[in-house]
Formats: sequence, C-alpha cells, structure tokens
Amino acid sequence: MESCHDSIIILDFGSQYTQLIARRIRESHVHSIILPASATLETIRACQPKGIVFSGGPASVTETVTPSWSSEVLTEGVPVLGICYGMQLVAHHMGGQVGKAARREFGRAELTVLDPSDLFQGIAVERPFPVWMSHGDRIETLPPGFTIIAQTANSPIAAMKLVNGSKRFYCLQFHPEVVHTTNGTRILKNFVYDICGCQPTWTMGSFLKATVEDIQKRVGTGRVLCALSGGVDSAVAAAMTYRAVGKQLTCVCIDNGLLRKEEAAQLQKAFASYDGLNFRMVDASSEFLTALARVVDPERKRKIIGRQFIKLFEAEAKRMGDVSFLVQGTLYPDVIESVSFKGPSATIKTHHNVGGLPSRMKLKLIEPLRELFKDEVRALGKELSLPDDLLFRHPFPGPGLAIRILGAVTPERLAMLREADAIVLQEIRQFGLYRDLWQAFAVLLPIRTVGVMGDQRTYEHVVAVRAVKSVDGMTADWAKLPHELLETLANRIINEVNGVNRVVYDISSKPPGTIEWE
Repeated sequence: MESCHDSIIILDFGSQYTQLIARRIRESHVHSIILPASATLETIRACQPKGIVFSGGPASVTETVTPSWSSEVLTEGVPVLGICYGMQLVAHHMGGQVGKAARREFGRAELTVLDPSDLFQGIAVERPFPVWMSHGDRIETLPPGFTIIAQTANSPIAAMKLVNGSKRFYCLQFHPEVVHTTNGTRILKNFVYDICGCQPTWTMGSFLKATVEDIQKRVGTGRVLCALSGGVDSAVAAAMTYRAVGKQLTCVCIDNGLLRKEEAAQLQKAFASYDGLNFRMVDASSEFLTALARVVDPERKRKIIGRQFIKLFEAEAKRMGDVSFLVQGTLYPDVIESVSFKGPSATIKTHHNVGGLPSRMKLKLIEPLRELFKDEVRALGKELSLPDDLLFRHPFPGPGLAIRILGAVTPERLAMLREADAIVLQEIRQFGLYRDLWQAFAVLLPIRTVGVMGDQRTYEHVVAVRAVKSVDGMTADWAKLPHELLETLANRIINEVNGVNRVVYDISSKPPGTIEWE
C-alpha cells in the first residue's frame, strides 16, 4: 500500500502526541507511518520516506539513559522535522547545547516568528500567535550552521533550521500537531508539501482499495469469521472484509450480557437483513457473567472478557469447520493506549481486543482498521455506503458495561446501569445533542449514599453521567450540557431506576482523565 503514495515516517520517542502527528499529516492526504525510535536504518529506508519527523517524548538528552535510535538517519538526505524532544535530540547530536529551562513550560506560549519562510510560509506573523509547549529542557546554544527562526519569552530558540545542500533540518520546541497551536496544521502542511514535496494522494478511497486487495491476497480461498458488535469499527471492518471476500465471511455477534438496553435485539435486526451477509447471534451472557463473578480489578475484567471472546469465536470457527481468520475492528487509539507497539509510549489501559488477547490463538487476526482513527473509520464507512445512524453511533467499549460498573459485575448492577444509560442517551437525543458529542453514558459507582424518598431514609447507589467532546478520542473536553438537561437526567434516573438515589456529573477532561472510568 505504501509504495503507491508519498510517505512521511514518524519516529516515536514516546510522546502521547505521536499519533496526532500521524493524523494531522493524513488529514493533508499524505500517507504517514509511525515507527519506533529504535527502527533500523534498513527499515526506514524500506519505507522510502519523503521526510522524517522526530516526535516528542518524556526523556531528556541530558540523562544517561535515552531512547536508542539510528543517528545515521540524519545523513539520509531527506528533510527532518524535530518536535520538542526531537528538536533537542537533533541539537544535542549536531553539536548544540541543551540544558534545563529556567522555567518549565507546559501549556500556551506566544510564538514570535523571525523567519517567515519555509515552515512559516503563508502564515500571518506580524504578531505573536499561540503555540502549545510541553518541555522542561531547552536549547541553550545553537548547533553549528543552524539559525533561529522563532522564539518565545521562555525559549529564545523555539524553532531553528539548517538548510545546506542535502541537509534540511527543521526543529520546533512546541507541538504543531495539537489543536491548541494556532497555525499548527499549516506548519505541518508546509513541511510535507513544500519542503518534502509530497503529493496529496492518500485518501480513504485509496486506503479502501489497497486494503481490500491486501485482505484478498492474505485470505485467498480461506474462510473468515468477523467479530461483529454492531459498533462503527466492527461494522466497517465487516463491510470492508465482505467487499474483499464475499460469502467467505461469516459475521458472529456475541451477546455477552454486557450490552446496552435492547441492544442485542437491535443488532440482530440491523445485521440479519444485510444482503448476502452470513450473520449469527450467539447468546453467551451466562458464560461471561460467570467468568466475571467477584472480579473487581478493571484490567482483570478486560483480559477475562478478551479471553472469553476468543474462546467463543474459536468454538464458532470449529463448529463451522475450516475457518482460519478472525476479523476485528481494532483502531489505532486502542493500540496506542494498550501497548507500546510502535514506541516507548506509556501504557494507559489494556483494550480487550489488543492486550486482552491470549498470546497463542488458533485463528489468524485480520485488523484492517488498526492504523486508523475514529473519524477516518467513519469516512471509510461513507466510502462503503454504510448508513449514518450506524457510522455516527457513539463509541461503545468492547468490554461493554463491565467497565462502566466500578466494582463487581452482577445482574442487579447491570440492570441498574442499563436503565440509567438508556435514559442518558434518550434525553441527549431529545435535546438534539447526540451528534454534537463524542460520547455520552452512565457509570455505576461502587458507593452508596444517604437520601430521602417519600419521607423515608434511603441508602442507595450513585450514578455518574459522562459526556465529552472530541475529534479523535485521544484528547477530550467535558461537555457543557445545558442545566435543564442535567436536571432532567438526574430526575429521571433517580425516579425511574430502582436502587439509585444520587446522580453526579463528571467534569474531567482527557488528559488527565480518560473518557471511560476504567
């Protein structure tokens, strides 16, 4: 697939923003590949990049132990863009001096551009503009041959460059990939278009064509099983695989007892009618609830659910006879948050369909969406002509309501949470806010509080309501829901859900929190 398009390589030095760099470049219709910082020179060359980006990261070049990397990449003759730690690494390696900043800089800063060419071409630079900083070190002395092209009050060398023959190095202390940096997208476009000479040919249409061909080549005449949950990701993965192999695909939806209210019936109705699609619904709720009995730790829940899914899918494959492949709708954010699969980025939590999988599986995994973000998947779904009511459904975690019940999962707690969650979604839609939100849901907390109902003392459960706005799920802001809506939610949940006497609203953003509570 990569050979059909100009590509930019991003070397991951551990930044939680690395995937955002890839996403911003893809938004410019240029293919991007994330490799670990330790990737060999041969691996990098094999990708035939038109440019290389060094990501940020938590390390310091002043420390004894730093991430390993192939410094020979600096002599490859392709443009290099160093961001934050990437800038400090380039400076340190090429003879500059890096030291601790007099004041650590996290958050907004005002950037003054000194050289309006190259990276800052076409940007109004008459006045300083906001950029996003996240660093404790700074460049004290320029490497030989470099010039300062921008600065802030705390970072006299906030951007620098070296252009000399085949040497084209550009470095930024700030993060152009985050939405808080004004002109960040334009800066990245200037790098990939003007400096690297990339052509904007990478689209969801071209991705679909290449991925379908890849699935056909890999599967051959084999049979394929798809884990279909009814969510956006698995639906798009199923539709793409069906386009590739047709009736060689069988979709199985497992009712694990952790779905939302009436969801199993809705899924069966939605997917059983797909023309030519082999579809089966399997009720395995008792098996999952038995396996989760008395389990409190969220990581254990995820791993148990992951193992149960694979066990059941392998049983389905055995029943069908000769199935060799399992399709899953794993997305890039799932992978980034679960494991350091492409770099030293910190593990946030294990997703059931990534870290929860057993190390040895009988089925070979096909994950056609593994490198995509949610908005890219929706665009891909448009290419596949899937309906909007499916494509714009709020994300729902693979482990389902098990990780929205803090504490042990029981039938009684599931019943409470299902009713509360149904009310949240119903009222969000009634207020016309469903499409404006990334996600909205209820969480059942493992505490009880005193209340008064009908002049009697109660001691019952607490439900938290969570609603966030986001573009890709990697960062999120809590939604400022109307007070009237919050009042309606609280009144309905307390009055209609037996066992609940208090409702709270979560106003945490991501980071520092995550969207899901577990």
